[in-house]
Order: sequence, then C-alpha cells, then structure tokens
Amino acid sequence: MDRSATPEARPPPPPGAADRRPESSGEARCAGRRAAVAIALYALVTLAYAASSSREIFAAHTPYNHYALLAEAWLHGRLDLGGPPPAHAGGNDFAVFDDRYYVSFPPFPSVLIAPLVKLAGSAERVRDGQFFLAFAGVGPAVLFLALEKLSASRRSHRTQAENVALSLLFALGSVYWFSAVQGTVWFAAHVVGVALACVYLYCALEAAHPLAAGLALGLGFATRTPLGFALPLFLFEALRVDRSDPRALVRRLALFAAPAALVLSALLWHNHARFGDVAEFGHRYLHIAWRARIEKWGLFSYHYLPRNLAVVLTGLPYTHVQGAPFQINAHGLALWVTTPIYAWALWPRRTPPPFWALAATVSAVALPSLLYQNTGWLQFGYRFSNDFAPFLFAMIAVSGRRFSAPFYALGAAAIAVNGFGALTFQRAGFERFYFVERTQRVLHQPD
Repeated sequence: MDRSATPEARPPPPPGAADRRPESSGEARCAGRRAAVAIALYALVTLAYAASSSREIFAAHTPYNHYALLAEAWLHGRLDLGGPPPAHAGGNDFAVFDDRYYVSFPPFPSVLIAPLVKLAGSAERVRDGQFFLAFAGVGPAVLFLALEKLSASRRSHRTQAENVALSLLFALGSVYWFSAVQGTVWFAAHVVGVALACVYLYCALEAAHPLAAGLALGLGFATRTPLGFALPLFLFEALRVDRSDPRALVRRLALFAAPAALVLSALLWHNHARFGDVAEFGHRYLHIAWRARIEKWGLFSYHYLPRNLAVVLTGLPYTHVQGAPFQINAHGLALWVTTPIYAWALWPRRTPPPFWALAATVSAVALPSLLYQNTGWLQFGYRFSNDFAPFLFAMIAVSGRRFSAPFYALGAAAIAVNGFGALTFQRAGFERFYFVERTQRVLHQPD
C-alpha cells in the first residue's frame, strides 16, 4: 500500500489553505461534532459553576453591580450615576470627578447587560451575578474550538480528547473557576474578557477571520484593558498566511484594524465625555484608601513590579495559624500552586513558530498587569492571569510534551485547589481560611 496516501503521511496544508479549500461533507461532519462537543462543554462547566456558586447569586443582585448601574445611567441619558452610588456598593471602586460619581471600569459588560436592565426597569431588579454566571461557560467552549483548530492545521498534535481535557482544566483547574462564580464587577469583567480572548484566539489562528478578530480584540480592550495588547498573535498569523502576497496582507490587516479602531474610538469618546481626557477611564479618580500611591507612582510603574511578581511566583498558604489548618493571603496564591500544568507551556518539547507567537502574546498581555498598582487583591489566586491564560493553554497544546500520568495528576491537584477557592472565597463561614490585611502591605506570612 502506498503510505503517502494515508492521512498520517500527508504534508500539512499550505498557509491559508483553510480559506481557499471548499469544505467536504466529511469536514462538515467533523465541524458538527466539534460544535456539539463545544456545546456539551459549555453545559457541563456552566452546571459546575452554578453548583459551586453562592445562593445569593440566584436570589438578588450582587453588592457590586457596577455594570448594571452604568447601564441604568446610560438608559437615563447620563454618563455619571446621577448621585452617590447605592449604599450596598459601599463606595467600592467608584471614580469621583467634579463632585460626580462614575463607574471606572471599561464599559463593554454594561453593553451586554443593558437590555436586561431596560426590561427590568432598574439595575436593582437585575440579578447581575446570575447573568454573568450564564456567560461563564462561553470561554472554555470556544477555547476547545481554538485548540481543535490548531489540531486541524497540524500545528498541534493533540487529540480531541486531549483538547477537551485542556478546556476542562482551564475551566476548573485555573483561577478562572473562582472568578466565574463571584458575579461582582471585577470578576464579571474576567468572565466577559475570557470569552473575548478565546474568540480572538480562534479567529486569529490562520488569520482566518480578521473582522471578527479585530472586533474581539477591541471589545476585549473595552472589557479588560490588557487584552488590547494581544496583537502579536494576529500579526504573526497574517504575516505567515500572506507572506508572498503583500496586497492580501494589507487587506487582511485593514479588515482587522477597522472594527478595533471603531471600538477604540467609542471608548476614547466615552472617556473624554466623562473626564475630559481620552486616555482616562477613571481609575486615577478612584475614591479608595490607596489613592495616594496612585498619585505618587501612577497607575502603572516599574515600582509595582516586585510586589506583583511576588504574588505571581511566591504566594503560598500561611501555616501555623490559629483557628484553621492554613490561611490564604487575600493577595492570592502563586500561579504554580493554582495551575501547576503551566509547566508544560514553560518546558516544551518543541517550539514551533506558533509557540513563540503565543508566548509573545502572553507576555504582551501580562505586562500591563505586572506594572499595575494593584496585585488583584482581594483574590484566591492571581486573577489577572485570566487575561492571558487562554494563550498559555494554547502554548501547552503546541508544546509537544506528552500528557502522561504526571500531567493528569497535577491537573487533578489543580482542580482540587481551585475547587476549594470556588467554594470558599468570599463565602460566609469560611473567613477563617483567608488572611485579609486592609492596607495591602502584607504579602508574606510575618515571622
């Protein structure tokens, strides 16, 4: 038998072939199966998130329903809240400018929830936590489709079962789990941001969907600012696909840039209309206890890097504490504690070009948070890693290192650790497991 005709011996398709080849009935069936698996993944992880959420999420709005409050302000024709924030929000993370109160977070999640606020008649009647909980399964499901796309192009050799495992480990074996079940403004941003990051990852591969990729990147920036720096992946893919056709490259880049520029223009207008500064989201006007350090060092500075790296790399549970077997500092656990399988991204067997494109994307997205004035406090683990985690999992997929018993053992340990965080963080009755020091100055267990 001529082995050159077998699927295993076929050469990989040329760059961009996915855009030019008509889809066969067999390929259509494979796409249908992948879609069915993605839907099943969404249902499974959403059920897991619902089961591990607090009862309060299903009973009423969260105390920090900033996105619903911003949507309500828009519906009343205002950019500010029209007065002080409601008492239940405790004045937490609102900007104060010219004696007016503003929601200081990038606003796209408010766009998503605005129809519900309109239907309900007010922000107080919208169960915002429940809304974002229903959204939380989108990211892991789309991540699976992106990993399958890497396998289909033979840049990853993972089987469909392995791609399912990676998607589940992202959903339940990373800090995304505890983030997904909170519902409050900081974590709702991560839920929407992860979905957009995964959509961007899928659309950027092969530079196959430039319009959608540009829109996802722009909306990602309008949700979690660091996601706007995920540009390297699309640039690499576009250059790879159109390296021999400069006109096609320019057209593809223009299609990518157009929706991103449109979203950016809307954001800049929104900022200028509120604060008279296109670059100001409102965080410089936060009414918070550590505003002095922002005024001294700025929102982003090398000054904050050592502290942030200390959390990312060295945050460990406290031992020898009273009333509990251990305590977790509210600055969060180190990434290698919450998700030890990241070692497969940092210790690859092979480093094909997509690996380095993904690594550059991870670095570009991570850097703003590493220079940011806040570690992510309060948190179970380093929640800012949600911004770049989908790209890390894609790095694991293309790394070529085998998924043997140690990988799955560490994956099971990650699920156990993050399951504890999802069930106990910010949950009544479990306060003894957390060390909360309100000045944010204590990173490590005192002597």
